Amino acid sequence: MSSTRLSARPLNACVQYDRGQREAANLSKAAALRIGQETGHGEIMAWAWEIEAWFALTQSRWQDMLEAVEAGHVADQTHSVGVQLYAHKARAAARMGDGRLVRDSLDAGRARLDRLPRPDHPEHHFIIDPDKWDFYEMDAYRLLGDDERAAAHARSVIRISTGPDGTEISPMRAAEARLTLGVAAARTGDIEEAIGMGSSALEADRKSLPSLLLVADELDKELRSRHPREASTRDFHERVMTIKRGAARTELPF
Repeated sequence: MSSTRLSARPLNACVQYDRGQREAANLSKAAALRIGQETGHGEIMAWAWEIEAWFALTQSRWQDMLEAVEAGHVADQTHSVGVQLYAHKARAAARMGDGRLVRDSLDAGRARLDRLPRPDHPEHHFIIDPDKWDFYEMDAYRLLGDDERAAAHARSVIRISTGPDGTEISPMRAAEARLTLGVAAARTGDIEEAIGMGSSALEADRKSLPSLLLVADELDKELRSRHPREASTRDFHERVMTIKRGAARTELPF
């Protein structure tokens, strides 16, 4: 069985999860892991574990996420999946408040990425686009509370995600970058900037609600914690809740 056909199961799991088909996504992920084990295909096994790590991340199961990351590294240590696994590990570590593990994971992921040849087709789902590394660092540093670094990476993500004609070629990355800039602004007291960035992000063509809602939740909590009496805070909260209610009707996890 070809690597291309083998990759269909992990890709199905990703698409199903983003569409809210949680049970089907878990079945596809399990099938990918089983096929990888039966064929001795370490890379496919690692991608199956990477998907499990992603599921755990969006469900706030940090320890499960770390265990999935380690299982993925055991399965494969040569392909670009390892870069993604290190990025997930940094995200989980940031949510757990472990700054050292965040930096160690980012350093290891960057080192693995630098050893890989630049891909001919970076748009391929199972090829790590080097330009996405800013996105991973942005996410980790925002969660860690290092707003200066997070904002710098967010601006880089927006720049990279915008084509020469001004069209956004990676709208979801840009949306999460704007939410990151919103979080940083909220923490410094610039509520107008925070709401502006957050509102712009929520208007994006949403393809992956679990991820977007995680970051939108962060901004919502920052605003309600720091600016609870502002009408704009209440309005933004209601926008997030409206999206969540819509997601719940299609069984999207968040």
